[in-house]
Amino acid sequence: MGTRRHPDLDIDATIDEREIIVTGAEDEAAGVTAVAVSLRRGLEQMGPVRTAVALSKLNQRHGFDCPGCAWPEEHGGRKLAEFCENGAKAVAEEATKRRVTPEFFARHSVHDLAGQPEYWLSQQGRLTEPVVLRPGDTHYRPIGWDEAYRLIADELRGLDSPDEALFYTSGRTSNEAAFLYQLLVRSFGTNNLPDCSNMCHESSGTALVDAIGIGKGSVTVEDVANADCILIAGQNPGTNHPRMLSILEKAKANGAKIIAVNPLPEAGLMRFKDPQKVHGVVGHGVPIADEFVQIRLGGDMALFAGLGRLLLEADDAAPGSVLDRDFIERHCAGFDEYETRTREVDLDTVTQASGIGREQLQRVAGMLAASERTVFCWAMGLTQQRHAVATIGEATNLLLMRGMIGKPGAGVCPVRGHSNVQGDRTMGIWEKMPEQFLAALDSRFGIESPRKHGYDTVDAIRAMRDGRAKVFIGMGGNFSSATPDTEVTEAALRTCALTVQVSTKLNRSHVVHGRTALILPTLGRTDKDFQAGGKQLVSVEDSMSMVHLSRGSLTPPSEHLRSEVAIVCQLARAVLGADHPVPWEELVDDYDRIRDAIADVVPGCTDYNTRVRAPDGFQLPHPPRDSREFPTTTGKANFTNEPLQWVPVPEGRLVLQTLRSHDQYNTTIYGLDDRYRGVKGGRRVVFVNPTDIASLGLAEGARVDLISEYRNAAGDLEERRAKDFLVVPYSTPVGNAAAYYPETNPLVPLDHTALKSNTPVSKAVVIRLEPGTPGVERSEGGKPSG
Repeated sequence: MGTRRHPDLDIDATIDEREIIVTGAEDEAAGVTAVAVSLRRGLEQMGPVRTAVALSKLNQRHGFDCPGCAWPEEHGGRKLAEFCENGAKAVAEEATKRRVTPEFFARHSVHDLAGQPEYWLSQQGRLTEPVVLRPGDTHYRPIGWDEAYRLIADELRGLDSPDEALFYTSGRTSNEAAFLYQLLVRSFGTNNLPDCSNMCHESSGTALVDAIGIGKGSVTVEDVANADCILIAGQNPGTNHPRMLSILEKAKANGAKIIAVNPLPEAGLMRFKDPQKVHGVVGHGVPIADEFVQIRLGGDMALFAGLGRLLLEADDAAPGSVLDRDFIERHCAGFDEYETRTREVDLDTVTQASGIGREQLQRVAGMLAASERTVFCWAMGLTQQRHAVATIGEATNLLLMRGMIGKPGAGVCPVRGHSNVQGDRTMGIWEKMPEQFLAALDSRFGIESPRKHGYDTVDAIRAMRDGRAKVFIGMGGNFSSATPDTEVTEAALRTCALTVQVSTKLNRSHVVHGRTALILPTLGRTDKDFQAGGKQLVSVEDSMSMVHLSRGSLTPPSEHLRSEVAIVCQLARAVLGADHPVPWEELVDDYDRIRDAIADVVPGCTDYNTRVRAPDGFQLPHPPRDSREFPTTTGKANFTNEPLQWVPVPEGRLVLQTLRSHDQYNTTIYGLDDRYRGVKGGRRVVFVNPTDIASLGLAEGARVDLISEYRNAAGDLEERRAKDFLVVPYSTPVGNAAAYYPETNPLVPLDHTALKSNTPVSKAVVIRLEPGTPGVERSEGGKPSG
C-alpha cells in the first residue's frame, strides 16, 4: 500500500505502517541531531519567522511556558535556547500554520475522520471555529458561541442530578482556567472532576500523602544538581523530560552518582550530548548512569525492599554510619515494624522478583549508603503498577531511614508529565478536595460546594458505561486515546447525550462522540490572549511547586477562538444564570481578579499577583521540605509496611508495558520515528527479548497480534486483542515486552487498576503473542470464545 498526498494540507492521507524500518537502538541522547530535528519540525509547521519568534520566547521569563512537560527551569539567568527537542515539537504542533476550518469538516465526514490514525488527525492543524454534530448528522457543522453555550446549558439543566455530568481536565490547562473550571463545576453541584493525573501520578500522590503528608515532590532543581546520589526509576528523561538531562549533567560534574532503574536501556540515561556545549557537538557527550539496573516489570518493590535490608545490615556493621537515628526517632512513625519486616526479606526472592543479581544489589546499596544527599526520581514506570502505591512507599522508606527528607540536596521527586498537571490539582481539580479548600471557596464566592466525592477517570468511564453519566465535557486533552480499555471507553462515550471537547487541535476524541457533540476551539499556550482589560497572562506550576507566569506571544490562528478562561466564564453564566453570585464577567475581563480569588482560597497562594510577578515566580510551601513537619495522620513521616508484591510471568506469556515513542508526547503523535529505539516509519511494533522470540517460536520481523489476559473479580478470563504488530528484538528483561500507547491501550482492562489510587495498570499487562493477519484494526475486546 502506498501513500497519497492530502489535497488540503500536503500531508499523508494514508499511513502505511507495514513499511517500518528497524535500525537498532541509539546509546546517546540529544546532540546536533536533536537541534536539526527541532528546527526541521518548526520550519515544516510554522515557517521561518514564526519558528524564530516562538522558540526565542519558549521558557523565557517574559515568554510562554512550554506546553510539553512540567520540568522546571533553573533560577537566575536562562539560556537563549531554554527548551528541548520535544518542547520544540510541542510548540510546532501548537503554533502550526495549518488550519482545520468549517470547509474541512464539510469535506470530511465523521466516519471518514474516525478511520484515520491519531497522527493524521493531529497533523491537520489548529481548529478555527466552534462546530456541532447533531443527531443524524454525518458532518460537523459551524455553530455560534452563544448557541453552543445554550445547547450545553439546556442539556446540563435537564439532568436528573448534577452528578450525571462529568468535567474532565487536561494537565495543560492554566491555573486561572483550572480554578474557574472547578468553581463552575462545584457551583453546578458536583465533584465529578476526573483529570489526567488520575491515570499518571495519582499513585504518587496517594503514597506521598500517606508517607509525608503532602502528595508533591520535596526537592528543587538545585537539590537535584547538588545531590550525591540520584536514583531514577521507571522514567525515561531522554524522551519524556529531556531538559532534566542538563541538570543530571550538572549533578555529575558535581560528583553525583546516578542509578538508573528501568526495564529498557534508554538512550538519555546512557549518554547525554548537550547541544549548547562543545562536548555535545564535537565530543562524545557525558555518560549519565553509573549503574543501570535492568528491572523486571513489577519488580521495583522487591528491589527497594532488598536494598532496605542491605542498608540495615550495613548499619549493623558500622552503627550510626547509615541510619539517621535522630531523624527516625524525632520525625518518623512505624520504623520498628518496618525494620522487623525488612530484616526478614528473602534476598533470593528479591533476585527472582526483580531480576537483579546479588552482586549488583550490593553495589547499589553501597552507593546509597555512601551518599549524604540522595534524591529519588520516578515516573509512570512505578505509578502504573498494581502495587504502585506500596512500591513508592517502599522507595520512600529508603530515604526516611537515612533522614533524606527536609535536607538540601535530598528528597522525593515524582517527575510529572503534562506542563501544569500539578497546578491543576493545586487549583482544585480533584474529585476529593479537602474541607479546608471547599469551605474557603464557599466563603469567597457565596456558593455551597457539594461534599460528596466525585468520579475519578476510571469511575467516570464506568459511570458512562452504566448509564449513570450522560454529559461529558473535556477541558483539553484527548480522553478517548488517553484512557484504558479503548473499546469499553469509546462505547461509554457514545452512550452520552452530549460530549463537549475544548481543544486546540483535532484528535480521536472528536470522532468518538455522544448523540450530540461540540468542539469548542480555544487559545493555546503560545497565543496572545486579549480580553476587555487588555492583554492577559496566565500562570502554571511545575513539578517542583514553582508557580510562574506564561505570556502568549503569537497571533492566534483565528479570530473566532476564545481562551479557556473565557469559555469557562461564559458557559458558567449560561448554565448558572444571571443571578449566580460569582462575578464571571469581571473575572474574564481581568485575570488579576482570578488570581486575587486564588490568593483567598488556595493554601500557600497569599499575595499571588505580586509574588507570581517575581522573575522566577514563587514556590508553594511544602512542610516536610521546609521545616520537617509532616501533616499526616500520625503527625510524623510514616514508614510503609506492606507485604512484598511482584509480577510473575506465566508460562508462554509476556508481561507488557505501554510506553511513549520519542516522537510523541502523551497522546500527541509528532511523527512515526522513534530515533532512540531505532524504529522508523511506524508505531505498531512490540519490543521482545531475543530469547523470548525464540522460545515462543517466532522470528524477528514477524507480524503478531497482542492478546491481553485478565481475570476479573468473578474469576472469569477476559481477553482483549490489538492486531498486527511487528516483532522487534530488543534488550528487555526475559519475560517482558514493550509497545507504544495509545495503540496498546485496548489491552489494558478498565478494572485492572492500582490498589488505593485506582490508576490503570499499564505497566504490567499479561499478554500472549499470536501470528497476526494483515490489516491494522483498533481492537477487539470481551471474553474469549469457547
